Amino acid sequence: MTAPLARSRTLRRSIAVPAGMAMATALAFLPNVTASAAGRAPQAAPAATSGPSLSYVVNVRPGAGGSEVQKEISAAGGTVVIAYDKIGVIVAHSSNPDFAKTIRGAREVESAGATRTAPLPAQSTTDVGTPKALTAAQVKAAAGEATAGQDPLEPLQWDLPAIKADKAHEKSLGSRDVTVAVIDTGVDDTHPDIAPNFDRAASANCVSGKPDTTAGSWRPTAAESPHGTHVAGEIAGAKNGVGITGVAPGVKVSGIKVGNPDGFFYTEAVVCGFMFAAEHGVDVTNNSYYTDPWYFNCTDDPDQKALVKAVARASQYAEKKGAVNVAAAGNENYDLASDKITDPSSPNDTTPGGRVIDPSKCLDIPTQLPGVVTVAATGAKGLKSSFSNYGQGIIDIAAPGGDSTKYQMPAPPAVSGLILGPVPGGKWQYMAGTSMASPHVAGVAALIKSTHPHASADAVKALLYAQADATPCTDPYDIDGDGKVDAVCEGGRNKNGFYGHGIADALDAVTK
Repeated sequence: MTAPLARSRTLRRSIAVPAGMAMATALAFLPNVTASAAGRAPQAAPAATSGPSLSYVVNVRPGAGGSEVQKEISAAGGTVVIAYDKIGVIVAHSSNPDFAKTIRGAREVESAGATRTAPLPAQSTTDVGTPKALTAAQVKAAAGEATAGQDPLEPLQWDLPAIKADKAHEKSLGSRDVTVAVIDTGVDDTHPDIAPNFDRAASANCVSGKPDTTAGSWRPTAAESPHGTHVAGEIAGAKNGVGITGVAPGVKVSGIKVGNPDGFFYTEAVVCGFMFAAEHGVDVTNNSYYTDPWYFNCTDDPDQKALVKAVARASQYAEKKGAVNVAAAGNENYDLASDKITDPSSPNDTTPGGRVIDPSKCLDIPTQLPGVVTVAATGAKGLKSSFSNYGQGIIDIAAPGGDSTKYQMPAPPAVSGLILGPVPGGKWQYMAGTSMASPHVAGVAALIKSTHPHASADAVKALLYAQADATPCTDPYDIDGDGKVDAVCEGGRNKNGFYGHGIADALDAVTK
C-alpha cells in the first residue's frame, strides 16, 4: 500500500516521474519515483505593530462591506487590501496579533480569520513526485508512432483513449466560445501547445488577493512550479501538429495564478481566483490544489471556519455566474468519508503538528465544498490510483491521473503510467496525481458545454455524471499485490467511493 505522506505544501501535487509521482492537493509518492452597513466599533484599537504582519479574511453580509466596516478594520489595526462586496468577503492585512479576535466583535462581522500562520510574505498542488522531462529520443520515438491526425506525442497519451477523447475528437474539438480557467501556479501562454487557445482577457495574477491583469502576470517564473502549465495543456492543448493533444483542444484556456512564489495557495488568492473567473465569463474552473496552510479546515476553529466561508462564497458565486468548478480530491489515499483522519501536515507554512480530524467537520477546500465536482484519479488499467483519496458520498467522478507502472502498466506505444503534458519553455513532462485527473474532467465538462452552449452549470454537471461510464468497486483493492487490502470501496456500480458516478466519457460529451 502506498502510505500517505505529508502534503507537499499546497498544490494537489502531481506525479511526474515514470515510476513515481509529482505534485497534487495531497502529495503521494509511488515506488521508484523521484519525486456598509454601520457596525459597532471593536472593543479596542490595539497597536498595529505588535506582531508579524498576517493576511486575514473578514466575512460580512454581502453588500455590507462599506466604509463603516472598513473603518472598524482600520481601528482594529488592519489595512483593507480589497473588498469583494458581492460575496461579503474582505481581505485585510494586520500586524496586530489580536486582530481577528477584535474584529469578530464588530456587529457586521460574521467571521474572520488569519489565512496563514507565517508572516507576509510567507505550495500545495495535487501532483506527486518530481516531473520528468521527455528526452529527445523519446520525442522522436513517439513521433514515429503517430498516425494521421495525431499530434507527435499523442501515442504516449494513454489517458485520451481511456476517456474516449480520441474518438470524441473525430466528432468535435470543442467550441471557441467556451473558456476553462486554470486556477493554479500560473500558465505559460507562450508554449506552442497552449498559445493558440489562450484567453488573455480571462487571465490574471491573484496571489495578493487582488487581481493583477498586467500582461504576462499570470505566467510562472523560472523558479516556480510548472504545474499550472501542465494542467492547462491537459485541458486544451491545441491539436496543431505540435506536442500533445488536450481533452478539449478546440476550447480556450486561461491562467489565473493563485500560487505564490513559495508555492502556497492562500485563501485570499483562491477567493480572488474564483471571483475573477466569475466576472470574466469563464465556463469551467479547474482547481488542482488545496487551500493552505490547513489540509483540512475545521469549522469549530474560528480562523479556519472563516476560511471555509470565504472560499465557499467565492466558489458558489462563480457557479451562480455559470461556471462548473472542478477540483482534485487529493493524493494521500485517505478515505474522506471515514470517521477520522490523521493530518500530519498542518499548518504547512510554519510547524506542522499531528492532529486527528473529523472529515465531516474539517474540510479539504475547495474540493469538499458544496457544488464542487470532486475528482478521483485512475491509472492506466482503469483502477483507482494507489495514491488517490476516495470516499462514498465525496467522490463525484474519476478520470486518468496516472500511477506507477509497477501497479498499472499502459499498453504500448505508451511507456509511462503517468500523464504527459506541456511545461514552460516549450517542453513536455510526465506528472501524476489527482491534479492530473481533475483537468481531464474539466476538459470533458468543456466539451459538454460546447455541445450544449445554453446549459447551466447544474445541467452540465448532471450530464457529466449521467454520461460517466459506471465503474464498480475494485474489491478487494490490493494495488501492490502484497495480499493486504490497501483501501475499501463502498457503494454500488453506479455510485461508489472510488469512482463516484464512474469514469468521465468525452465521446458522450460531444454526441449526447
